Amino acid sequence: MKNKELETQNEIQETSFLNGSLGRRSFLQYAGASAAGIALVAAGCKKDRGYNDVNMGATLDFKDDFGVLNYAYALEQLEAAFYVKVASAPPSTFTTAQKAYFQDIQFHEIAHREFFKNALGTSAIGSLEVDFSSIDFTSATSVLGAAQAFEDLGVAAYNGAGVRIKSTDYLVLAGKIVSVEARHAAYIRDLISNGSFADLTSLTALGANNAGGLDAALTPDKVLAAAGKYIKTKINVINL
Repeated sequence: MKNKELETQNEIQETSFLNGSLGRRSFLQYAGASAAGIALVAAGCKKDRGYNDVNMGATLDFKDDFGVLNYAYALEQLEAAFYVKVASAPPSTFTTAQKAYFQDIQFHEIAHREFFKNALGTSAIGSLEVDFSSIDFTSATSVLGAAQAFEDLGVAAYNGAGVRIKSTDYLVLAGKIVSVEARHAAYIRDLISNGSFADLTSLTALGANNAGGLDAALTPDKVLAAAGKYIKTKINVINL
């Protein structure tokens, strides 16, 4: 019964978002109204770029920009699912401010996810099945640790995929999203350890260069390997 209630709460929150009830610091509207967004919607009409099959899972074909966009869509699905779950039932020790910020981050991630889904159209992979069994959602420490892992990985993923994007419009769009993900990462990092929001030393394993002031960057294969523990759906990668 609890799971059913949680699903209902999540549906209500997502419906509220789609009806326009965004958080105070919302970033992208569901319609994705921009020149790059319009171009992406039109391009998304092409078929067979990415798909889900019950037996084969989801396929990411990196032969062109559509593969990169579906890759981003997969990661945004994961992040959105995590934040929807946290926002619907935050740890009891979360402060009012923390609850509000996690609500806002939730809306950002839903916006990112729905933008890619709407823009890719029939080229989009299907919905991924997630596995958050390793996260204790009643524990603030567990939730914050998972949030930090997701945000740091998300930043590294966008940075690492940038070199694969051929369209300048798509590259600008990715830059706008990764900057928001970095804001999330800085906020979460500061909640865990006050004053550590700009720390890059702990991100060297993800490709960060503290001396050079450069953030993390990982190739898709490494990102998907790290994210794999949270995704039940099989991810097939070709032409990487």
